[in-house]
Amino acid sequence: MEFGFTTQQQRIWEQTIAFAHRELDLNDLVERDRNGTFSEANWQACAQQGLLGLAIPEEYGGAGLDFVTTIHALEALGYGCQDNGLTLAINGQSWSIQIPILRFGSEAQKRAFLPDLVAGRIKAAHAMTETDAGSDAFRLQTTATRTTGGYLLNGHKIHVGMGPVADIIVLFATVNPAIGRWGVTAFIVDARASGVTVTTRGDKLGLRTEPHGFMTFENVFVPEANRLGNEGSGAALFGASMNYERSFIFSSHVGSMARQLDQSIAFANTRKQGGQSIGKYQSVANRIADMKMRLEIARMFLYRAAWHADQGQDWTLQAAMTKLAVSELFVENSMDAIRVHGGRGYLGEFGVERDMRDAVGGVLYAGTSDIQRNLIAGLLGL
Repeated sequence: MEFGFTTQQQRIWEQTIAFAHRELDLNDLVERDRNGTFSEANWQACAQQGLLGLAIPEEYGGAGLDFVTTIHALEALGYGCQDNGLTLAINGQSWSIQIPILRFGSEAQKRAFLPDLVAGRIKAAHAMTETDAGSDAFRLQTTATRTTGGYLLNGHKIHVGMGPVADIIVLFATVNPAIGRWGVTAFIVDARASGVTVTTRGDKLGLRTEPHGFMTFENVFVPEANRLGNEGSGAALFGASMNYERSFIFSSHVGSMARQLDQSIAFANTRKQGGQSIGKYQSVANRIADMKMRLEIARMFLYRAAWHADQGQDWTLQAAMTKLAVSELFVENSMDAIRVHGGRGYLGEFGVERDMRDAVGGVLYAGTSDIQRNLIAGLLGL
């Protein structure tokens, strides 16, 4: 495993940061965060830049990059773009939707959906969680009943990121609740189909610029051609897909950690107290040193997971450790960034406190920190 980046990878890093600074309109970010408003213009700009198709093969409209290079570009996006809701939405679609379709979809499904997703012509949501099936993901109550030519879906899903603006949904339902995980099946559902109802939930602590909703399904017809994988293979499909999500959905948040560090250093060098910059005080300097250590630890986990994926190795343990470590390190870094900035960090207009609010969600989505610890313990034979 190499610890340096190639000339191409470094060029992509620089180009992505330059794109974010030049093309993404963040002037209204404070207001959009307050109101929970998604920026369609910024989403489309990212799609045109190719950021939605980095790891997707060229034949389906993507760039065909390896995972390490893809992660490097998405980290750069997080560094250059302070809208963590937007970057999470991009990572969510990339890892929770596009990779499962690429890996498990039929050739017809890949050609039907991937080019439009990559180009930004359609957007997608991932629907697994239910009121009584959160951490225990396979206690699903949403059912898929066989009918002529396909299935009828009935049930509900909660905490669906991008749900209110999605055109399609990768949804998990059971064809037989009595057989547990062996009945779980994945589907690609038209979000505009008759019987689909979306309720927007904007009252989130953080990540407010990523649309969030609850969904109900009443006799929603899904053609058999839109079943993703075999009937009953949903649990295995979900498990394999979660390795990508857990490992890489924080790619841009690691970029946010790098931005936090640079902002904190700059502020500590310019803010004067007692006749000298506050960075000269050991308590502040030590805090910033801790931020640098956390950033490098997060990067080590992130890029090692990407390297394992590029090698085609089983990285289930690595994925769980990456998700646990990076999510909690981002929270800790965000708190220290507020402490370094003092009262300025507490005010919404400067964005420091927004990073903290955005970071908290990471210990919950894609499996809580406690679930990751359970997974790690189990994989260690405990």
